[in-house]
Amino acid sequence: MTAHPSKDPLHGVTLEMQINALVARYGWVQLGKLIKINCFNSVPSVKSSLKFLRRTPWARAEVEALYLDSLEDPAPTDAESTSPWDRARANK
Repeated sequence: MTAHPSKDPLHGVTLEMQINALVARYGWVQLGKLIKINCFNSVPSVKSSLKFLRRTPWARAEVEALYLDSLEDPAPTDAESTSPWDRARANK
């Protein structure tokens, strides 16, 4: 039998994997600006984020939407960095 691939892009992707990918791409500070929830802004950690997102469907939906958007968009290059310090170093 052949396996039928799922049409769901989140199939097989855990919430922890999504958070880790978003943190690697944006960092906690930028992630807290994109999705305004305290688990990303106040002493952020993967463990506290998982605990909150598993209990809060609206916040989990926002994280999943951002994760899906990040899959479609190419990763920012060094010149497109969101940090003002990185941009200042790149302009020198």
